[in-house]
Amino acid sequence: MVKFLDNNNSGFAAWNANRNATAKPKSKFGGFLWWFILFIGSWWLIGMWTSPKSVPAPTDADIAIISAPATDTPAREILSDKIVANVRGLRISNVALTDFAATSGVESERVKLLGAENDFLEIGLNATGTTAPDVNTVWQDSAGKMTWTNSDGVVFTRDITVDGYLVTITDTVQNKTTRDISFAPYARIVRGPAPSSAGVATGAVTNTNSRVRYVDWGKMAKKSYVYSTTNGFIGFADQYWQTIANIKSPDQTMRVKSIADKYVADSTAAPVIVKPNDTGVFTTTVFAGPREQRVLDTAETTIPGIGETLDYGWFWFFARPLLWALNILNSFVMNYGVAIILLTILLRLLMWPLTRKSYVSSIKMQQMQPELKRIQKLYANDKVRLQMEMMNLYRTHKTSPMSGCLPMLIQIPIFFALYKALLVSVNMRNAHFLWINDLAAMDPYFILPILMGLTMWLQQYLQTGRTKAADANDVAAQTGRMMKWLPIIFTIMFAWMPAGLVLYWTISNIFGIVQTYIIKRRLNGK
Repeated sequence: MVKFLDNNNSGFAAWNANRNATAKPKSKFGGFLWWFILFIGSWWLIGMWTSPKSVPAPTDADIAIISAPATDTPAREILSDKIVANVRGLRISNVALTDFAATSGVESERVKLLGAENDFLEIGLNATGTTAPDVNTVWQDSAGKMTWTNSDGVVFTRDITVDGYLVTITDTVQNKTTRDISFAPYARIVRGPAPSSAGVATGAVTNTNSRVRYVDWGKMAKKSYVYSTTNGFIGFADQYWQTIANIKSPDQTMRVKSIADKYVADSTAAPVIVKPNDTGVFTTTVFAGPREQRVLDTAETTIPGIGETLDYGWFWFFARPLLWALNILNSFVMNYGVAIILLTILLRLLMWPLTRKSYVSSIKMQQMQPELKRIQKLYANDKVRLQMEMMNLYRTHKTSPMSGCLPMLIQIPIFFALYKALLVSVNMRNAHFLWINDLAAMDPYFILPILMGLTMWLQQYLQTGRTKAADANDVAAQTGRMMKWLPIIFTIMFAWMPAGLVLYWTISNIFGIVQTYIIKRRLNGK
């Protein structure tokens, strides 16, 4: 996309120069300075308006939530072909994902969710009229189920089943008293923050009234959020993993907030009355696994809306098919680095006609420059006639000032969509390619960013060549000189970006170099 911006002979540069041909000279930095001041001022005002006045202090009840111990409760293990987790009474923790290694090359260590100290998922009941199990309750194992009877004779039975990344907790309550008792199911997730990932929504994630919302770690540290919903789910999302709790009860109140150095997401459903000698059943489903579209679509049948929690950004309609195509290519070549190269080539081939048209247009604009300058000089005092003559000149050469911008406009959403697709793809994590051990992380030796900068410079040079010194008011020439800094700027910017994205950009530059050579050769041969 940059090649259309840094081309002095592009339609955009020519149109910009023509637009300013009769304008009075202006300061180079005056307009930029005013816009910069306006942007900073607006940003400051919005921040002042939206930021809370003070961070709410945690209450004793809040501290009790995250500090209540469960170490004295006997632990047992639940497992499936995808996860292994510890259960201590009401709490689930240390969820290990058996398909994902924590570190590249260390197969014995698995990715763990809720694995830090005092991180846990708690599923329980708030009772009115009797006592419900708490975190220190010692349950009895009975035929694979957990049972506990309180002092009133109310019998609680908990059954935990695991299917893939889904954990289903079913609580059955037998009211053997002579009075009505109400129970309100709740789910609570407590954990520490994760490193933020630029471009991917992380933090708390909720589905309230069929709308998925995100609250990042920074916002939760300053403010509490409360939602009322008929149904939905609540949880936390990292770049590649998420932990979601879905209570199968209506009329829920969901909250997300920070307490000390922990973050809490909880949901409480409306109370349900259990009559004397009657039984109440309460079900909560937990998803603890990767943010992978195929996996989430499978879980969608159990937790409605979870398939929408993967953040593809504004250009999701491009990002989803690009990620799908990338996975298909990888299934053939068995290497994501090679798959990225093939995908880049396919995208550039699809855009070949537009790119060729843009380049031919820029050549024609270059050929028109002497005549264009003659017209500008001749009709400098008659702007209406100047515009008419310029339009006639464009029609004669069958081109337009903006014809070179179309490929750039198309490549912008494709670039950002692919950027999102590479960032959210859990399969890209720990993916090897040549000297790179993780295509989702930066190149540790900065080889790819340097190659990207060099290929960008070469592509730019082939398209613009050597430009002569221009008048101080020649906007196109000034723009061209500034654009020559882009290879250095982009090399620095991309040095810490995911290696997969830098690989895409590098291959795109190489393809552009070959394409420019071919188009130039064909045009010169005519």
